[in-house]
Amino acid sequence: MSDLLSAGGMRRSNSHNYGDWQTCIKSYLMGQDLWEVVASTEKTPPPKENTEALRKWRIKTGKAMFVLKMTIEEDLVEHMRDAETPNEA
Repeated sequence: MSDLLSAGGMRRSNSHNYGDWQTCIKSYLMGQDLWEVVASTEKTPPPKENTEALRKWRIKTGKAMFVLKMTIEEDLVEHMRDAETPNEA
Protein backbone atom coordinates (compact mmCIF):
# COMPACT_ATOMS: atom_id res chain seq x y z
CA MET A 1 0.00 0.00 0.00
CA SER A 2 2.87 2.42 0.62
CA ASP A 3 3.66 2.49 -3.09
CA LEU A 4 0.31 4.04 -3.95
CA LEU A 5 -0.01 7.73 -4.65
CA SER A 6 -2.81 9.13 -2.55
CA ALA A 7 -4.12 11.09 -5.54
CA GLY A 8 -6.13 8.52 -7.41
CA GLY A 9 -4.40 5.46 -5.95
CA MET A 10 -1.87 5.45 -8.77
CA ARG A 11 1.02 3.02 -8.54
CA ARG A 12 4.48 4.51 -8.97
CA SER A 13 6.08 4.10 -12.37
CA ASN A 14 8.86 1.54 -12.56
CA SER A 15 10.61 -0.37 -15.32
CA HIS A 16 7.59 -2.67 -15.75
CA ASN A 17 4.48 -0.47 -15.76
CA TYR A 18 5.33 2.65 -17.75
CA GLY A 19 2.39 2.31 -20.17
CA ASP A 20 -0.17 2.07 -17.39
CA TRP A 21 1.47 4.90 -15.45
CA GLN A 22 1.61 7.12 -18.53
CA THR A 23 -2.12 6.74 -19.14
CA CYS A 24 -2.99 7.43 -15.50
CA ILE A 25 -0.61 10.35 -15.03
CA LYS A 26 -1.83 12.11 -18.17
CA SER A 27 -5.43 11.82 -16.99
CA TYR A 28 -4.50 13.05 -13.52
CA LEU A 29 -2.51 16.02 -14.83
CA MET A 30 -5.31 16.96 -17.23
CA GLY A 31 -7.79 16.88 -14.36
CA GLN A 32 -5.54 19.15 -12.30
CA ASP A 33 -5.10 21.62 -15.21
CA LEU A 34 -1.38 20.82 -15.37
CA TRP A 35 -1.10 18.86 -18.62
CA GLU A 36 -0.43 21.94 -20.77
CA VAL A 37 2.84 22.70 -18.97
CA VAL A 38 3.94 19.06 -19.31
CA ALA A 39 3.07 18.88 -23.01
CA SER A 40 4.56 22.37 -23.59
CA THR A 41 1.35 23.64 -25.16
CA GLU A 42 1.32 26.37 -22.49
CA LYS A 43 4.45 28.40 -23.14
CA THR A 44 6.45 30.36 -20.60
CA PRO A 45 5.07 33.91 -20.49
CA PRO A 46 7.58 36.66 -21.33
CA PRO A 47 9.02 37.81 -17.98
CA LYS A 48 8.53 41.56 -18.43
CA GLU A 49 5.10 41.53 -20.05
CA ASN A 50 2.98 39.89 -17.37
CA THR A 51 4.50 39.00 -14.02
CA GLU A 52 1.21 37.52 -12.72
CA ALA A 53 1.01 35.14 -15.70
CA LEU A 54 4.64 34.15 -15.15
CA ARG A 55 3.99 33.53 -11.45
CA LYS A 56 0.98 31.32 -12.25
CA TRP A 57 2.98 29.41 -14.88
CA ARG A 58 5.79 28.77 -12.38
CA ILE A 59 3.29 27.49 -9.81
CA LYS A 60 1.73 25.11 -12.35
CA THR A 61 5.18 23.96 -13.46
CA GLY A 62 6.24 23.30 -9.87
CA LYS A 63 3.08 21.33 -9.14
CA ALA A 64 3.50 19.24 -12.28
CA MET A 65 7.16 18.51 -11.48
CA PHE A 66 6.20 17.47 -7.95
CA VAL A 67 3.50 15.09 -9.22
CA LEU A 68 5.86 13.55 -11.77
CA LYS A 69 8.64 13.03 -9.23
CA MET A 70 6.30 11.62 -6.59
CA THR A 71 4.75 9.09 -8.97
CA ILE A 72 7.93 7.37 -10.12
CA GLU A 73 10.25 5.05 -8.27
CA GLU A 74 13.16 6.76 -6.54
CA ASP A 75 15.76 5.19 -8.84
CA LEU A 76 14.05 6.89 -11.82
CA VAL A 77 14.03 10.36 -10.23
CA GLU A 78 17.77 10.73 -10.93
CA HIS A 79 16.98 10.81 -14.66
CA MET A 80 14.93 13.97 -14.23
CA ARG A 81 16.99 15.63 -11.52
CA ASP A 82 18.36 18.37 -13.81
CA ALA A 83 15.08 19.05 -15.62
CA GLU A 84 13.76 22.57 -15.12
CA THR A 85 10.36 22.02 -16.72
CA PRO A 86 7.99 19.05 -16.78
CA ASN A 87 8.51 18.70 -20.52
CA GLU A 88 12.26 18.24 -19.99
CA ALA A 89 11.56 15.61 -17.36
